This record gives sequence, structure tokens and C-alpha cells, in this order.
Amino acid sequence: MSRFLFVVPPLAGHINPASAVAAALAERGHEVAWAGQPAALQGLVAADSRVFPCAGAPGIEDRPRELRGVAALKFLWDDFFAPLAYAMAPGVTTAVMEFGPDLLVVDQQTVAGALVAERLGVPHVTSSTTSAELSGSLFGIPKVDQWLTDLLDGLRQRLGDPSARHDPRFSPRLTLVFSTSELTGSPARDRGPVRFVGPALGSRGDIADFPWEWVDRDDGRALVLVSLGTVNATVGARFLARCVDAVRARSRDLRAVVADPGGLLGRPCGDDDVLIRPAVPQLALLARADAVVCHAGHNTVTEALWHGVPLVVAPIRDDQPVVAAQVTAAGAGVRVRFGRADAQAVGAALDTVLGRPHHAAAARRIGRSFRAAGGAPAAAAHLEELAVEHVEEVVEVEEVEEVVEQENPWHGLRT
Repeated sequence: MSRFLFVVPPLAGHINPASAVAAALAERGHEVAWAGQPAALQGLVAADSRVFPCAGAPGIEDRPRELRGVAALKFLWDDFFAPLAYAMAPGVTTAVMEFGPDLLVVDQQTVAGALVAERLGVPHVTSSTTSAELSGSLFGIPKVDQWLTDLLDGLRQRLGDPSARHDPRFSPRLTLVFSTSELTGSPARDRGPVRFVGPALGSRGDIADFPWEWVDRDDGRALVLVSLGTVNATVGARFLARCVDAVRARSRDLRAVVADPGGLLGRPCGDDDVLIRPAVPQLALLARADAVVCHAGHNTVTEALWHGVPLVVAPIRDDQPVVAAQVTAAGAGVRVRFGRADAQAVGAALDTVLGRPHHAAAARRIGRSFRAAGGAPAAAAHLEELAVEHVEEVVEVEEVEEVVEQENPWHGLRT
């Protein structure tokens, strides 16, 4: 049995894949613990999980709505991920010292885990819940790249090992990527060892009183899932309304489930054509859906493609434009402009992904690659192997030290 400590930010899209891997490790008989914000972990990880509490930082939901592109990414690191690293470092340190993990599994943007690990000499693996940084295209502007390098170096000077030279977003031992190269393309050369494992789809909690009879009725119409994720719950009112309009204009052929966690469309409601709910059982719906309209969030995209469902992507910011480009390059969907798309544009995009078979074929092809990659069980196997290697390394070092001590002619002498 080995011990694994997962270090995650207070973001559901980052916790969900890690939770599926943690469950796979627990099923194999290993001991798992978490370092993070307890409130964010509640309901997303096993109820009996051991959690080492870490302080948080101002929520990402405080980001100004108008920020896009590089400005949004700079805010993300300057005002969220960097403060989060400083806030979480003491809690992560306590977790490592008290739990004694053989291996840390660190979310790519929760660099406190990587830096504390290198400072304490404990091996870690990176959990990459978005493939955007893998290709090196998330920034792609020399001045911005240098700014991020300087920011990470500053964090390392205070939290990590100042002599280390690797990018703390990529473990020198292994980076687990919850996608495959069929979608992402090849990783940049300086990313270290990488293993593509596909989406890690664990069990999700049931949503009480969800009207499955509405979803499962057989009326011959295609079912569309519309979702902008949870982080964008306050910025999508206009876009969601246009999606509803597009579906109603095609009500002879389409109906839609719309996820509206921010209540932007008013109270939850449902009629013959559109069902609006604050929370939806996404994985179960994807197994029934014919198309997805979303913000190109990495989890929503990969979960849709795992089910072979083509997409209409409307990226808002952060890694979403990169993920959207991956979708369209792979032929698994089409892109619309989040800020400008009207009902006609959204409807035309839906007509395209539903009416042209090559989009669904591409989605199914990528889905097959995801299944072949192995998901959470494959990730657990990689982690298990590295933990064993670490234990063997420690044993070898102890044996060498014992031999050296025994052969030391001055052993036992006192001055």
C-alpha cells in the first residue's frame, strides 16, 4: 500500500478528474488524502476522505466580466493562482509532514503543491486538467511568457527550492493529461514525461428531482445540452438566451436542456422544447445527447467527446480558445463567438454539427481514443508504478548508507 496526497484548487473542474483517480487508487488498496479547501471538496470527493485544510484566496468569480485574452490570463495568475499558492503552502506543508505521502498528485495550477514537494524532497506528479498549457499555445507571446516565468520564479524563491530549474507546472517525473493527442496534438518538447490517459470520469452525485421523464421521452427530436460551466455562471445571460431562442426556432427538430447555475434566465422551468435547471447530471445527459453547446471548458469538451457527441463551442477566456481550436481542428465541432453570436448563428452551428455526419464521426473517433487511453484506472496505474519506484529508491539509498557506515574505518570512534 502507498500513500497519495492530492493537492487541488477550489475549482470543481479541477477536482472532479482528481477525485476519479483517487477513487481508483483507493479501490487498489492505497491510502489517499487531500490538501485543499474543505468546502470546495465537499460533495466532490469521497465522504470519508481525509482532508488537510488549506487557506484560500479571493474567488475567481470576482474577476471583472469584461476581461478577455491576455488580460484575463494575467488576472488569473496575478490575482488568483499566485495568491492561492501563498495561501495554500502552509497547509500543504502540514499535510506532507503529517500524512507522509509516497507521492503528491498536484493540480497543474496549484503550484503550491509542486513547490512544497520540491522543497521537502518529496516526489510529485502533475495533474493536467486542461491540455492548453501542454502545447505552449496558452500564452504564445514572448513578453507574456517571460512575465509568467518571472512570476513562477518568484513563487519558487519563497515557497520551493530556489536551485530547481524546471517549470513547476510540469513535474520532472510525470504529467498526467486527461485527454489524448487525437484532440490536443503533440505536446511541446520541454514539458517532461507526459502520459495521456483520457478523461477521468468518476461517479457524480445524483441530482434530486431531476425530470428524467422529460429527457427520456422519445419524440424523434435531437437533444441538445447547453452549459457554460460553473466558473462562468454570471457572464452568460445573453448567450444562454440566444441558445434558447435558437432551439425554439427549430422546435420541430430540437429540444434542449440548459444548465443555468447563476439563474440568469430566471427561475428553473420547463416546457415542451426547453428544460432549464440550475444543476444538471452532465455525464448522464451526455450519454443521451446529440449535440452540446458550451464554453469550450476542458472537462465539458472531453466528457462530450468521450460520449461521441459533437460540439458547438463558444470560448470565453482562459484556456477555452485553445481548447476550442483543438475541437475545430479535429473536426469534432464548430465555433461561434461568445460575445456576438445571435440566435441565427447558434442555430446555424447546431444545424451544421447535427446535419453533417463528419462532425459526429470525428467526435466518436476521439471518444475511442479516450477509452483506449484508460481514464482513471490508467492514471492510477501510472501513479502506483511511480510510488513503487520511489520506495525502491529510498530503500537503495538506505542500503548504500548502511554499507558506507559499516565500511567506514572511523565508524564507532568518538573524539
